[in-house]
Amino acid sequence: MKRTTRTVPAGTPAHVTQHHTGGGIGESTLRPDGVLKVTGEFAYSSDMWHEDMLWGRTLRSTVAHAEIVSLDVSEALATPGVHAVLTHDDLPTATKHYGLEIRDTPVLAHRRVRHHGEPVALVAADHPETARRAAARIKVVYEELPLVTDEASALAPGAPLLHGDRDDHHARHVPHPNVVRRQPVVRGDVAEARRRADVIVEGDYVFGMQDQAFLGPESGLAVPAEDGGVDLYVATQWLHSDLRQIAPVLGLPEEKVRMTLSGVGGAFGGREDLSMQIHACLLALRTGRPVKIVYDRSESFFGHVHRHPARLHYEHGATRDGRLTHLRARIVLDGGAYASSSPAVVGNAASLGAGPYAIDAVEIEALALYTNNPPCGAMRGFGAVQACFAYEAQMDRLAKELGMDPVEFRRINAMEQGTVMPTGQVVDSPAPVAELLRRVKERPMPPERQWETAGEDADVRALPGGLSHTTHGEDVVRGVGYAVGIKNVGFSEGFDDYSTARVVLRAVNGEPVVTVHTAMAEVGQGGVTVHAQIARTELGVARVTIQPADTRVGSAGSTSASRQTYMTGGAVKKACEAVREEVLEIARRKNGARHPAWAAAGLLLADGGIVTGDGEVLATLVDVLEGEDPIDVVREFRHRPTVPLDPVTGRGGGHVQYAFAAHRAVVEVDTGLGLVKVVELATAQDVGRALNMLSTVGQIQGGTVQGLGIALMEEIVVDPETAKVRNPSFTDYLIPTILDTPDLPVDVLELADPHAPYGLRGVGEAPTLSSTPAVLAAIRDATGRELTRVPVRPEALTGTQ
Repeated sequence: MKRTTRTVPAGTPAHVTQHHTGGGIGESTLRPDGVLKVTGEFAYSSDMWHEDMLWGRTLRSTVAHAEIVSLDVSEALATPGVHAVLTHDDLPTATKHYGLEIRDTPVLAHRRVRHHGEPVALVAADHPETARRAAARIKVVYEELPLVTDEASALAPGAPLLHGDRDDHHARHVPHPNVVRRQPVVRGDVAEARRRADVIVEGDYVFGMQDQAFLGPESGLAVPAEDGGVDLYVATQWLHSDLRQIAPVLGLPEEKVRMTLSGVGGAFGGREDLSMQIHACLLALRTGRPVKIVYDRSESFFGHVHRHPARLHYEHGATRDGRLTHLRARIVLDGGAYASSSPAVVGNAASLGAGPYAIDAVEIEALALYTNNPPCGAMRGFGAVQACFAYEAQMDRLAKELGMDPVEFRRINAMEQGTVMPTGQVVDSPAPVAELLRRVKERPMPPERQWETAGEDADVRALPGGLSHTTHGEDVVRGVGYAVGIKNVGFSEGFDDYSTARVVLRAVNGEPVVTVHTAMAEVGQGGVTVHAQIARTELGVARVTIQPADTRVGSAGSTSASRQTYMTGGAVKKACEAVREEVLEIARRKNGARHPAWAAAGLLLADGGIVTGDGEVLATLVDVLEGEDPIDVVREFRHRPTVPLDPVTGRGGGHVQYAFAAHRAVVEVDTGLGLVKVVELATAQDVGRALNMLSTVGQIQGGTVQGLGIALMEEIVVDPETAKVRNPSFTDYLIPTILDTPDLPVDVLELADPHAPYGLRGVGEAPTLSSTPAVLAAIRDATGRELTRVPVRPEALTGTQ
């Protein structure tokens, strides 16, 4: 039998070993890759190299909706240095589509393109510039088709059907084939509750298309193997989901597609779908050479999904004493040309669309559309962000109508443990919404007009417009705003959400050593740090090695939904507990007759030994392991089961855990120029239990700044006439820099969730929800304008819109 060889390219992640005498859970252990990243020595996927590799390039459509009349690759093939050119006709199997939930995305366009920038052909060449020039020589003739760009054009009589042959399980519950999924949520009698309302407020809101804007572009290296398989080194969020989609297209069993995580330069949901993975593998298998693909920044905007833009209509009612009576809401999400994770985003938008409030009468309709706009899918906050922007604007409007303080109004209606969600699910862990609001409200205010009080030391960066010297403060007005949000943690609606961990304990050179191996994608969230902390805590071993993530171990699920510390951390904990039991079993077998304490319950592993509850050391781990094989354990961890939402009523226990965060924004607005300076953006968040406080606070601050971005500047602009992206660059797509980032004080509340490992609660997404509406509320407070669209544009603040 021919042996399979795996040539490991330069830049492949090495084992990460931490040496600490402490470093257990609850400590702010530093990241093992932190110094390498700060000094520029960390190897990202785009840094990988193989001595005989080729470079891949993708030709993308220049129009948004068209028939492909002809496709001529002859000039590209004739280019010196070109080794392969592939089109849809060259795909090796009958499986020519992929997708996270619905397999509707072509590997390469066939007969028709459905969005601007869709992949049409691939080139492999011996130099990236040669590949670029060859791709430019491919001649494609398009016959443009009518565009579907919004709800009206998607659902109009005679509208083009973008996926008319659907057979997915959502298709039978939608009113039109151009609707990806429709999910109602109905609770109580809205008509009767509406009659009891003393005040009714309606509003229409628009949420722009946000990009994940990760700094590391899509990249990877595919290396053909001697057994006919392929080794793929790639930056991704979910190795096993990639594998499940890649292998059928290549016509290979999954065991012949071996995937290893490479250095990831950010993700935020944008790497949950495939980008260059299948393309690199196809070119490598065709040429018999390693193939590297790295997108440039412009191509990256076309190479991954974005956050769904949305149009939302909300109606709330309340009594004179400030009690919410009812909610009616309609949430329309633009899913773009392919489904991606739109069905799950719809489920989140519908089930979380009422916000963190107790409302007995609710009617919500959420749906996602197929259009010819760029595909949209997962991004931090996942459907709950758009809804939070709308319902928090409504809370401010209701408070104003009632003459109430906006925080007090929210606190009166805040949910708590035991509240019944609109889906009928009972919130069965702490829900300290009112307390979080109290904490941000009672924080000291930052000083006003700091550019004046500083005297000669005045810093123009404290003014709206900053270093551009656009104002001296004459039209600058301060505003303060508040918001709170609710986000689910983990995969929902009956998904079999689990993670796998392998933990090995052995003695090396007279020292106990633990190795932890999972397929968790480390995308910056700090999982490699936390896994080592868990192993030290559970096994009492100082030296812990984290192996590179790959598909040799079972799935760890996606690094998304704020789930990895809960799920893969839970798997590591479970595996460590099994290792500990084996250690004690071996130790009792070897030593049980020597000391009566061995028969006692409650023996612990600590400081490299086995100790009693009183601290007596019975044996060292090295002595126990002497003459024994390494203790090698694999365990899976699953959270409590969830169920799908009923397609008609939305009833069901769809989520496993909820996370809550509140924000207070303090802004200063130049009302003459429409410029905004966020002075402070304070957060209060319940994290259950912080396993690493430094990492926890970093996640909260990062999510907060991402919410600030969509509030003020971030938007992919799509031409409504052509459905083409106008700003695929960081020159024109603006993200917050350090100069835009205000003070970010964080108040961490730790109320343990009894159902979660260590009582923890997922952290990463919740702050992205409420930071956006808090900033908008502060700007409204400063200007008196309604501001129903994000991002806010200067003309909306000056009245010139």
